[in-house]
Amino acid sequence: MTHVPRPQIGWREWLSLPDLGVPAIKAKIDTGARSSALHTHDYQIVDKGGLPYVRFRLHPFTDDPSIAVTREEPVTEFRVVKDSGGHAERRPFIRTRVLLGTHEWTIDLNLTNREKMTFRMLLGREAMKQRFSVVPEKSYLLSPQGLR
Repeated sequence: MTHVPRPQIGWREWLSLPDLGVPAIKAKIDTGARSSALHTHDYQIVDKGGLPYVRFRLHPFTDDPSIAVTREEPVTEFRVVKDSGGHAERRPFIRTRVLLGTHEWTIDLNLTNREKMTFRMLLGREAMKQRFSVVPEKSYLLSPQGLR
């Protein structure tokens, strides 16, 4: 059986979330986090035809709060997630496409307030499983040149 090397990514990368209208967001590549998380400072669960949807706003750039994206997406599930401090929170999950370099795939993403965090997004290990090798001492290995 031949081993096919996986593409390498750094501990942080620029990605895009095309279905959410986010052309670029800096993400921490977090092998310690099971699920991926996206920052929103407010969200509402709304009923659409008997199905739960989440209406949310996000600011993809930490240094420019004037740029905001507003979305309404179907909730795929609610799950209790523990943050890095061990606090449990029930969060809505959505499914969306992610683009990292030339790699595009669908991930499950939970919504939470990451206002005090450096990164607006975490890419967790479930989203990376069997796709990439993480090089912890490097950054932006697959990010577009202009965003490094």
